[in-house]
Amino acid sequence: MPTEFELRQRNAQFANKARAGKNPVKPSRQERLAKRSPISLWALGAILFVVVGGVLFELLRIIFL
Repeated sequence: MPTEFELRQRNAQFANKARAGKNPVKPSRQERLAKRSPISLWALGAILFVVVGGVLFELLRIIFL
């Protein structure tokens, strides 16, 4: 098990590398929000349900009527 000194030293090394941009770090909240879709997942699901359901009903109507 590493000693407290070794842990502090490794943490300092990681912090210095992260500041220099050499190690990937957890993205900031602003970066995560920038990558987020403008439409929520449930709304996208509802739209897909309506569109795909409508197409299926039309295909069934064309085939069987």
